Amino acid sequence: MKEMDFGKVGVLYGGKAAERKVSLVSGAAVCEALKSKGVDAHLFDTGTQDVASLQQENFDRVFIALHGRYGEDGCVQGLLEQMQVPYTGSGVMASAIAMDKVMTKRVWLAEGLPTPRYMVLKADSDPLEVVEYLGLPLIVKPAHEGSTIGLTKVTAPDQLAAAYQKAAELDSSVLAEEFIAGMELTCAVLDRNGVPEALPLIRIIAPGANYDYHNKYFSNETQYLCPCGLDAAVEKTIQDYVLKAYKALGCRGWGRIDVMLRESDGQPFLLELNSSPGMTGHSLVPMAAKQVGLGYEDLCVTLLKGATLDYIQHKKD
Repeated sequence: MKEMDFGKVGVLYGGKAAERKVSLVSGAAVCEALKSKGVDAHLFDTGTQDVASLQQENFDRVFIALHGRYGEDGCVQGLLEQMQVPYTGSGVMASAIAMDKVMTKRVWLAEGLPTPRYMVLKADSDPLEVVEYLGLPLIVKPAHEGSTIGLTKVTAPDQLAAAYQKAAELDSSVLAEEFIAGMELTCAVLDRNGVPEALPLIRIIAPGANYDYHNKYFSNETQYLCPCGLDAAVEKTIQDYVLKAYKALGCRGWGRIDVMLRESDGQPFLLELNSSPGMTGHSLVPMAAKQVGLGYEDLCVTLLKGATLDYIQHKKD
């Protein structure tokens, strides 16, 4: 498909989620990249422009550069399904499940995939019971946020209540998760010609081993190693897990799964799947794509080519 065949393209960005600032940067970069390839691309901020104006734009297809709630959780995908406008990334159900860390874990565990043990927390959860099951340290985080927003590393039982409250202020669903000490990795998945491909792993080395919101998007001290330096057989094993996890959730187009490689025994653990990854200067999917000869602009075009609708996918299946 030639670039001029895309018609009028909308790049949805901004939104109303906690990751709005990152989405604004992602969307602007994607739109500029598409324009550089001759695509008739237009920015549309779903956080400040209403649904009626989106329909009036008469986009032929849409690139979703939204992160977090109302953009990555199936809401916008459902709206575009109703409007019959093909869009990039996963469909309604896959987006909704991937955004929910608890549901993601349930699917992965049912498929026999390795993910850290967890508990769903309540305001009256007994800290000693949580610690007895998960050990210390442990991680507390909202079930429907990304970019480590609302996340706390708990090192003592008396810290659990405050950690829960911090996460609960952002989400009605909070989980505690077993802490995996080891190497932090991420693996991007890209569908090229309808076939999901696990891209080279990226090893993340954050200052103080704290890969928080600042170190993800704004710090120049965080190191990203790609190639990651692992033995080829180990990398292949992790990529196989990632592809199975991606398919188990029904994802399509692209995604990125965060992985911990446990230091004590080399066992990989899948943490969560990002179905609409960042596309900023610090983002990881463009970094991995570059390793397989796909530059930023061509990556954007590749993703746009894969724009589709759930009903088309079902018809094919």
